[in-house]
Amino acid sequence: MNQSTQAAQHDHNAAQNGHNAAKTGGKAEADGHLIDLATFYVGDALCGTNILKVQEINKLTRMTKVPHAPDYVLGILNLRGQIVTIIDLGKKLGLGETGVGNDPRNIIVNSAGSYIGMLVRKIGDVVEADMTKKERPPANMRGIQGEFFTGVYKTQSHLIGILDIDKVLSIED
Repeated sequence: MNQSTQAAQHDHNAAQNGHNAAKTGGKAEADGHLIDLATFYVGDALCGTNILKVQEINKLTRMTKVPHAPDYVLGILNLRGQIVTIIDLGKKLGLGETGVGNDPRNIIVNSAGSYIGMLVRKIGDVVEADMTKKERPPANMRGIQGEFFTGVYKTQSHLIGILDIDKVLSIED
């Protein structure tokens, strides 16, 4: 490539990057700080996690109980040939049992090579979040359950507790 071709290619790439940053809100996207949060309700608490961790969301289906499992493990199910452990995220976080009669949903995530279903009360929206604006968890989130949160993200109308899915699923009782 000659110098004028290289310069034209550089200008095109810079313009394209600028267009992409402008289209998505600017510098945060260019720096990799914008993520999409999949939000969901655990009890009355609005929580979120990076949507890239979510494999799928489905309704609670018939599962097999697991003897001698911790109380937050509801059972296992076969999802298209994959064995998925289903946990009650409310119980795991100390926020109370998720009622199965209220049309709850499973959020299927892949953590440490295993598929885990997290039973939640309700699915929220996908929220684009600038992680440079994430705040530390408040003091009342720093108890036993608070260790599962990396911070809080404020929208105009909600506070979203950002859940560290890998930490939630790696802690043994």
